[in-house]
Amino acid sequence: MLKGNRLTSLSSFLPLLAGLLVLPACTTLGPDYEEPNAEWLRDWSPSAYAIATDGAEPIQVELGFWWRLFNDPILNRLIDEARQENLQLRIAGLRIFESRALAGIAGSSLYPQVQQVGGAANYVNNQFHGGDSPSNSQSFGSYNLGFNVGWELDFWGRFRRGIESADAAFFSSVANQQNMQVLVTAQVADLYFSYRATQARIAIANKNSEIQKRSFEITEKLFESGEQSELDLQQAKTQYLATLSSIPQLEIALNQIRNALAVLLGRAPGEIAELVGDDYQLPIVAADSIRAIPAHLLSRRPDIRAAAWNVAAQSAQIGIAEADYYPAIFLLGSIGWSGSSLNGASDAGSLLLGPALQWNVFDYGRIRNNVRVQDARLQQLIEAYQNIVLQAAREVDDAAYSMRKTAEQQLLIDKAMVASERALEIANTRYREGYADFQRVLDAQRAMFSQADRQLVTRQKNIAAVISLYKSLGGGWAETPVEQLVPEAVRSEMQQRSDWGDLLTAPLFIPGKNPETVKEKAQDE
Repeated sequence: MLKGNRLTSLSSFLPLLAGLLVLPACTTLGPDYEEPNAEWLRDWSPSAYAIATDGAEPIQVELGFWWRLFNDPILNRLIDEARQENLQLRIAGLRIFESRALAGIAGSSLYPQVQQVGGAANYVNNQFHGGDSPSNSQSFGSYNLGFNVGWELDFWGRFRRGIESADAAFFSSVANQQNMQVLVTAQVADLYFSYRATQARIAIANKNSEIQKRSFEITEKLFESGEQSELDLQQAKTQYLATLSSIPQLEIALNQIRNALAVLLGRAPGEIAELVGDDYQLPIVAADSIRAIPAHLLSRRPDIRAAAWNVAAQSAQIGIAEADYYPAIFLLGSIGWSGSSLNGASDAGSLLLGPALQWNVFDYGRIRNNVRVQDARLQQLIEAYQNIVLQAAREVDDAAYSMRKTAEQQLLIDKAMVASERALEIANTRYREGYADFQRVLDAQRAMFSQADRQLVTRQKNIAAVISLYKSLGGGWAETPVEQLVPEAVRSEMQQRSDWGDLLTAPLFIPGKNPETVKEKAQDE
């Protein structure tokens, strides 16, 4: 009869249990994500675009592989190596795996949060002394085993918002890894051309020091023979030694640039075999190539996309905070058994199943202010997004203008270089013929050396402006397959150290531009 009553009670409870199970689909608190938008960007273009061009055909280049514009096989190889070996890029890949695991933790919140098995086996010895009863002792063993389940139902969408936030953080980590690709690519290219330019500047300094050394030796002989004054000798010596003294500083800069590039490549500081040789010619990029780059590509910059995902992650936090206004509804269950070795004692079994409610009725403004905190943080991230877009536009405008103006400057310096070479030739001729003093020769040598150095520096600045332009447009990244985020050896070591399941190998889910897909994905799960 007792067994029948239990079944009857349980069957009457099942409709209530079924009703509670469908409650989580009822509502989701908090605002739905709205992607920030910079309206002005639609009609904006860099100021350099308005400058008249000479009609040259724009250079078409794929933004993801913009460095191929320079047509330099060595640069291509170094960038490929950096993408595989750069440690900062590897750390960014590991953060993707970290955020993937955190998203898994958030997803587990939809299932029973408490699933505990507990048990105990005890030896009990009771000693009785004094009183009217005779002294006695009692020894027995007691045993118990139980299984407890606690499940907070997601009636207000707290856990779904948590999943939405964790997924957005995961997608932000993917965008941050892509942004690191942009930075590493630009840094490798910039250091590479800085190294090449410094090599060339050292070569020019050595060449000019040889010319000035010959002049010094000539004036020394003329002075010793009494044909020239000591003034010419000391001026020639001063200029020769001044040129020699500039070389060590250039060599220091060359060594620093080389070591910085080696670190980007994941190598120990030291010689880079690919850079040996001093006959390299810096490339020339036409300024009109910027006409082929639409400014609206700013919206696909990885750091801007990461900022949008950060907004999405924080937007969900408001709903999580608002859920504290309402009661937490639980389903509780417990199955237990206990027994002992005491003679005559019976074993006992228990079953507990039912709903529970927990509600902080008085919070003295804590929940309200927590919602305000989360909303303020959301607005901060929205403003940060707008600031990142503005900074990106500034970088594009600065780089585009610098690219055009350094190209104009380069044309003028090239002409000045030709003139300085001709001036030195004339000065030498007039000096040999006795129509000019040696000071004119020294001035012409100094001017030619200065123009040759400026020519290299300006060309390097022009290349740096090109690199900065493509970097500011977010060029130089590609969607990386999961197996290429970190080397196989690293993934194997991590798998041996901890059970990663398929998180290190499963393909990455990469949504479209709009982070609304986070909400859709969370609802599907």
